[in-house]
Amino acid sequence: HVQLVESGGGSVQPGGSLTLSCVASGYTLNRGCMGWFRQAPGKEREGVAGIGTDGSTSYTDSVKGRFTISKDNAKNTLYLQMNSLKPEDTAMYYCAADPTSYCSLRLLATPRDFVYWGQGTQVTVS
Repeated sequence: HVQLVESGGGSVQPGGSLTLSCVASGYTLNRGCMGWFRQAPGKEREGVAGIGTDGSTSYTDSVKGRFTISKDNAKNTLYLQMNSLKPEDTAMYYCAADPTSYCSLRLLATPRDFVYWGQGTQVTVS
């Protein structure tokens, strides 16, 4: 039984920082692609960042230079370090796993390809 559990969300002022974590159980992070997605009210789910088995990373343009995705395979934990937060970063943030695909921006653009999802953690910037 696969579980992805996010934590670390909260409320911060613009310019602040947060680090999100996603702990996986029943699943090893060293497969396919791990991604962070976000969804704001009334908007579609958006791929934010992805990391592959080789550690290669992909970011959507709006977060490049501000967000960093990383993972600790020994702890089976995925991270998203978010700096210089803006009000437009406000959303529910989800981690997700695609066990078979190579990580790319194209893959992040198709959330339906990700098989496993966490329950989400809210980030509010105001």
